[in-house]
Amino acid sequence: MFSFLLSLPANQAIKILQRGRITPLPDTKKAQKALNPALHAVNNPALRRDKLVHTDSGEHLEKVARIALPLQELIIKRAVAFLFGEPVTYLASPQDDTQKQMLSTIEHILTQAKENSLNRRIARAVFSFGECAELWYPEPLKEPSSAYGFPCAFKLRCALFSPAFGDTLYPYFNQVGDMVAFSRAYRGERLLPDPNLPAALVDYFETYTAENHYLWMRESDTYHLVEGYPKPISIGKIPVVYAAQEHLETEQVDPLIDRLEHLLSNFAETNDYHASPKIFVTGTINGWSQKGEAGAVIEGDKDASMQYISWHNAPESVKLEMDTLLRMIYTLTQTPDISFDNMRGMGNLSGVALKLLFLDAQLKVQDKREIFDQYLLRRISILKAYLAQMHTPWRKALASLEVIPQIHNLLNENK
Repeated sequence: MFSFLLSLPANQAIKILQRGRITPLPDTKKAQKALNPALHAVNNPALRRDKLVHTDSGEHLEKVARIALPLQELIIKRAVAFLFGEPVTYLASPQDDTQKQMLSTIEHILTQAKENSLNRRIARAVFSFGECAELWYPEPLKEPSSAYGFPCAFKLRCALFSPAFGDTLYPYFNQVGDMVAFSRAYRGERLLPDPNLPAALVDYFETYTAENHYLWMRESDTYHLVEGYPKPISIGKIPVVYAAQEHLETEQVDPLIDRLEHLLSNFAETNDYHASPKIFVTGTINGWSQKGEAGAVIEGDKDASMQYISWHNAPESVKLEMDTLLRMIYTLTQTPDISFDNMRGMGNLSGVALKLLFLDAQLKVQDKREIFDQYLLRRISILKAYLAQMHTPWRKALASLEVIPQIHNLLNENK
């Protein structure tokens, strides 16, 4: 389908592949800003300026309070834990010993790829930066192995691509929404280092189709096809699984978190100035008592008066707004507040009560399954295709073996 790529100038071919996205590229800077508290608005000196203070000794800048909270990271951590806190299981009905061996081999490959950690890394990348992809590829072994149930000179490996890892992804979708090519742009070391050139990173653009793997390298603003490419894809399908979601996980509550940090910082600033008691004096004070003096007497003229300055209402209004903001942040992201202070007053909850308490988080898992059920099925399809290529006697039986991944809620007892 993409054989025309070789007949075009490399830069033009790459532009065509980049136009295959059906959604805009994720805003990587926005995602990094949300995830890194040091980049939050409250820490921006242009938005929250230090104070110029005038004293008897002159003027100096006094740093204002800046309190940034890693709430985005916490929300994503809990979303990942509820989605993939329990291992994925596989529903299959092997008809004979051969298909049982196939299922065992697929599970062995996933175990070697550290599937539990792999799934969590993928989910974290999707929630944090909007998209992620995994590439399955065969790695030659020094000696053939029978770990897959048959002599094999290769081991299947998995690599992850995402803006979280510095990649720019370009899935190419056709008119009916099927991915017919997958590309990524990245920076890496020169494949064949030139001893006459200084060591430096170069830009690459690689593309996977059902037939070929292309790799271009950029030099002097011009791409050229790397020697030895394109390489054929042996399994006859794109060996890449791609997942994306429309919005970043915390995008809708980022303004609420900014406001909460602003209020906390202002409140801390107020405490710095007014936490210690202050006395308002009118008239003339003739004499002050000494610090710690018992039965102290303060002398003043007949019109003098003193009173402590107190702030009666403002702290309650600030506390109400901060509590409301925090509650809305958790509610809108369907994140359970399982902090120690919140949980210790609930007593010994029954299993049913505990499930109801985390119902919203479990509903969120069901929403995320719209992305990851299809993702995991695609992964299984690629593994079956590789096994059919590596061990041709299994080809027919693999085609009839149905393996369905099952995602479990963290509190689901029926696994």
